[in-house]
Amino acid sequence: MTNLPTSSPLRLGVNIDHVATIRNARGGMHPDPVRAALIAAAAGANGITAHLREDRRHISDNDIARLMQELALPLNLEMAATDEMLAIALNHKPHAVCIVPERREELTTEGGLDAAAQHNHLAPYVRELVDAGMRVSLFVNPDKVQLAVAKALGAQVVELHTGAYCDALIDQDAEAAAHELRRLQAAAREGADMGLEMHAGHGITFEGVTAIAAIPELVELNIGHFLIGEAIFGGLDSTIRRMRGLMDSARRTGNVATA
Repeated sequence: MTNLPTSSPLRLGVNIDHVATIRNARGGMHPDPVRAALIAAAAGANGITAHLREDRRHISDNDIARLMQELALPLNLEMAATDEMLAIALNHKPHAVCIVPERREELTTEGGLDAAAQHNHLAPYVRELVDAGMRVSLFVNPDKVQLAVAKALGAQVVELHTGAYCDALIDQDAEAAAHELRRLQAAAREGADMGLEMHAGHGITFEGVTAIAAIPELVELNIGHFLIGEAIFGGLDSTIRRMRGLMDSARRTGNVATA
């Protein structure tokens, strides 16, 4: 049985998609998501995440090429399981690839990947990415069946969708938040026991991060939209440093710190 100490390090992956969203709203080169990635690295991020969508609504192909060239930190490429995205990943070979669900009409990723229902579709993508030397993650809801299928597919990593917990906090629904936190805690334990590296992300804020960061089996949190939004008011560097501090405090003590 996996038994990770609460004080074990917790990595922060910063998602820079929405710097590109702002840039694309007007066109041109500013603000530059690669510059944001470099600021994030200096502020304490351990990796950078970028989602290359089919419709290129934020991150572009050129952004991925520049990140691979200019970034010293590991790049986690989020992508749908399509032939186009597979070819891009095989061409660039980022450190990690996280396969996520994607619907063109959604504003953001609305839930975890249904790996169980899509097993046959996902299998060749996971196999090719792993064979090419990339760490493959599946973005799933905190559900034991989804974890077991991810393991059977050969994914080394699972990222748990934290959106339901974070939404319950925003709605001030304490009962729902407690329920969703228990689901995340149980899934993190179950996944770690299966030998999966456990990550988490989606919708995480200053208020929500500490309870998630205190889950000892989690190895990495991926946070993006909230950080970029808060950076408008306080700057990207200080916003990331504050998030990093809350994560580290929660991991050291195992307690929910005050944001």
